[in-house]
Amino acid sequence: MSDDGQAARPDAEPPLPADPRLARELLDGLAEAVVTTDHAGVVTLVNAMAARLLPELTPGTDLSRCAVPALAHAVEQGARCFDAEHRGRRLRGVCRQLTTGRCAWYVRDVTEEQTRAEALLAERSRTAFLAQAGSRLGLSLHRDQTLRAATTLPVPYLADAALVIHHPPSPAETVPHWIRYTGDDPGPVTGIGCPELTNSVPGLAEALDGDVTDPVPWLHPEAAALAPVLPAGFGRPGTVLTCPMSRPDGPAGALLLIRRTDRPGFAQRDIELAREFAARAGAAVATADLYGEQAHLARILQNSLLPPELPPIPGVTLAGGYRAAGDSLRIGGDFYQVFPTPDGGMFALGDVCGKGVGAAVLTGRVRQSLQTLRLVERRPLELMRLLNRALFDAPDAARQAQFTTLLLGTMAPDPDGGVRLRIAGGGHPSPLVAHPGGGVTPVTVGGMPVGAFGTARFVEVEVRLAPGELLLAYTDGVTEARGGPASAEMFGEGRLHRALASVAGLPPGVVVDRLLQLVHEWLDGQSHDDIAMLAVAAAGRA
Repeated sequence: MSDDGQAARPDAEPPLPADPRLARELLDGLAEAVVTTDHAGVVTLVNAMAARLLPELTPGTDLSRCAVPALAHAVEQGARCFDAEHRGRRLRGVCRQLTTGRCAWYVRDVTEEQTRAEALLAERSRTAFLAQAGSRLGLSLHRDQTLRAATTLPVPYLADAALVIHHPPSPAETVPHWIRYTGDDPGPVTGIGCPELTNSVPGLAEALDGDVTDPVPWLHPEAAALAPVLPAGFGRPGTVLTCPMSRPDGPAGALLLIRRTDRPGFAQRDIELAREFAARAGAAVATADLYGEQAHLARILQNSLLPPELPPIPGVTLAGGYRAAGDSLRIGGDFYQVFPTPDGGMFALGDVCGKGVGAAVLTGRVRQSLQTLRLVERRPLELMRLLNRALFDAPDAARQAQFTTLLLGTMAPDPDGGVRLRIAGGGHPSPLVAHPGGGVTPVTVGGMPVGAFGTARFVEVEVRLAPGELLLAYTDGVTEARGGPASAEMFGEGRLHRALASVAGLPPGVVVDRLLQLVHEWLDGQSHDDIAMLAVAAAGRA
């Protein structure tokens, strides 16, 4: 309770000390500078912090004419705050109106606070730059695109011009190449390096040789040394920073960051950021090179395993169709192959265990084995037994889950214009015979998968195709293709029979193309297993 008997307000300001000495001690103990003025703007009080931050102010000083420009300008303009540099410190002041026309200026030293804020903003900017750089560098797996990104990203954040000097991917080329970008270039510019450049720029030869020492700025670069790689209008370089671009198996090249004379040199934080960026760029180039090598090997594998062009067989018309399950690598586990023989031809159509590259490798082994074994045996049943033994006797590490379903047959024209076939079955779906009237008859062959058991048993049947009839051999990727209205129903044998019957009497090439189209429409873009087809008919239907 107050002396007058009323409750004191909890938010009421406490009374000022009656002792002037105590009031002075309280003011001098504040972390803020306090300067009070009378109604004429003349200083009446300066606390201890104000005496340290603003020694120009003493009692009796006219603030509008004082030696503190920011404060004098604020008083003259009637402003209530200022934020300015003074004596190498950042000061921020606020004016509060007191009674009887007096004022109090509260001034804080925010130098450290602003330094921390600027450091935080700079670190956020660096982090954002590295994040963007990592994303851009990782987007491309093509060497040239990666090098373009490595030169465009540092400009203008780190430098006015960026130059990547790199070894060409071809071992036959020994002279380094370069790619440059400046803010004035419409896009990266490429060229071939010269010994003068390598020998003139400090640290460049070492970086290209794989030396991973820290980058050191070249403070007074020779304009003539960089003239071959800089545009004519760039002007004299001010500072050059050489950063090694390393990779796990050796140097990837060197990154040169060039600043003009009107831009400050590279601070230590800039050097650290440039070194981190160059390391990421080198890793991205290494990844692109590795991907390029793998893509090259994949292309070689793909070219060796794609179904070959069907050879001409006298008296027989052939057509094949193939769709791999993978989108990027057009090879898989299904295959077909045709070999000419003295009395006609031999064909094989199979589906090896697995998918993708692993299945493709096994496909290559099966096809190569058939290429070799057919030279000593042309009877389908005996040839399948030899192939089974060859696959089953493979080393344990190489034959894990190594087997294939297979149709293996011979074909020869007969004097009546038809085609006689002997077909051995190894656990593969039965081929279908389409008759001219639209009927479809399965040819049951049965048998066991090839390469799965050493004592596997196989079956051989004989078939004669009359003129106008067609035999279709296919893999289960056709019947097991899932799609339709519910996107989960299999294409199925019944639908395949009806589709084949609808194209009976047409040439083998038209039949295969139509069946592949129907399966494709059924899938409607969904993933699928490998698909292979081979159609055989008498030559009179071509």
